[in-house]
Amino acid sequence: MRARRNKVKRRATGLCVRLLDRVTLQVRSGGEIVARVDGFALNLGKVSAAAADRAQELRSGVPLSSFASHKTSAEKQLEQLVRRLAARGLIEYRLAGQAPHKAPHIGDHIIIEPQLPDYWPRMQKLRQTDRLVLSRFAYLRRRAGEMVLESPRAPALFRIRNPEIAALLVALSTPQQVRALRRQTNFPGIELLALLIDSHVLFKVGTNDEGLRATEGGGDLVVWDFHDLLFHARSTEGRHANPAGGIYPYVGVIDSPPAVRPAWPGEKIDLCNLSEASTAADSAAAKLLRERHSVRNFDDRRPITLAELARFLDATARVGSIEKIPLDPARPGGPMLAHTMRPYPSAGASYELELYIAIDKCEGLPRGFYHYDAAAHALTLIPAHRHWCEALLKSAQSAMGEASVPQVLITVAARFGRMSWKYSSIAYALILKDVGVLLQTFYLMATDMGLGGCAIGTANIDLFAKMTGLEFHREGPVGQFALGRAAEAPASS
Repeated sequence: MRARRNKVKRRATGLCVRLLDRVTLQVRSGGEIVARVDGFALNLGKVSAAAADRAQELRSGVPLSSFASHKTSAEKQLEQLVRRLAARGLIEYRLAGQAPHKAPHIGDHIIIEPQLPDYWPRMQKLRQTDRLVLSRFAYLRRRAGEMVLESPRAPALFRIRNPEIAALLVALSTPQQVRALRRQTNFPGIELLALLIDSHVLFKVGTNDEGLRATEGGGDLVVWDFHDLLFHARSTEGRHANPAGGIYPYVGVIDSPPAVRPAWPGEKIDLCNLSEASTAADSAAAKLLRERHSVRNFDDRRPITLAELARFLDATARVGSIEKIPLDPARPGGPMLAHTMRPYPSAGASYELELYIAIDKCEGLPRGFYHYDAAAHALTLIPAHRHWCEALLKSAQSAMGEASVPQVLITVAARFGRMSWKYSSIAYALILKDVGVLLQTFYLMATDMGLGGCAIGTANIDLFAKMTGLEFHREGPVGQFALGRAAEAPASS
């Protein structure tokens, strides 16, 4: 009688989806599935018993190819569950080869971490004659004990566990045909190339194209320097999965720097008597500067009016005039440049900033999302989904730490090409300086009008792209300002 052999369990090969290590799934009575992560429980809906059994396979990995045909109801339900998990950032993908279960990670070429909640891997079709080259925005860095391949344009990052992939990336610094890559020893597979193209880490070029700057992404992308696009994508919300905001990451690591810098040693010139003598004769501008403060709580029983909003925008952002000047005054008949005059200063008179206004409560103006036409002094309604507008307002509410959303939320967006067309290397830095100037202008005008305002440090660039239909590198948010009628301070007892 032949002895029974124990089956050796092997991990699934190819592109697979699996739960993050910190996530567990529980099945409750009635087929309700709950994900537990970091002490929180998330209800993911109900599935059949068969789908619940398949869901446990997400711990080790389920091939994405199993979702392609939906041969059974359980597979269809499993895909729906995986998409719900993906929307909450609770899964990752791996590109793996054959490896025995006793060495579970040896076969993982790549671990793919989604950076956008709606990321779903797609395999771009490739021909043998396609020429591929590495994006100028792609970069490889060390994170803990792994190498990570990233790009500010990519919806996912790639944790590289096969050192031979690094050699492939070096080769792709110049265009390479797919057939030549496949002939390389230890070629990691066509799936990897397809995934990197889908994430804009690689792109296709023509026969005589060497993948230079003008090739990648068209005119809206050509004006970006590498460091500027990376800083824009990583210093805002929406296109990365890193912690952001006031999370005090270095508590217990280093002491907080002092609120006031220690004085320099040496002889001091006392200015107090000089300034105190002139305080009584302060100008209106000086008084506004002293009275300016952030207001985060608004009186929804007496919302701001459309007339007040019109006055506010007129005084802070309206185009006063348009002038044309020669690019080179020494060359008569040469190209002319158009510049606008507005109430605040702008680097190189670029005036690249645009205002988008989300309305929750404004007397005389319906709730919605509007663009402010600074030349016409008019508001244009943008037909963005209601839940996106709600998400924008809720995000501002969360940033301010208040119980209700602001009456008016002004999103300051930049037309990046307007600034980058003139300036190189310092373009994004100049944009942020312009934002600071404009926010102070907002503060002073709100104070003068008896309104309340609060600058908000970040915005979701992916949400803005969905609301406007504009690619994040063409025009995107660089600041926000909450505006409304300040709530009265509670009477002291």
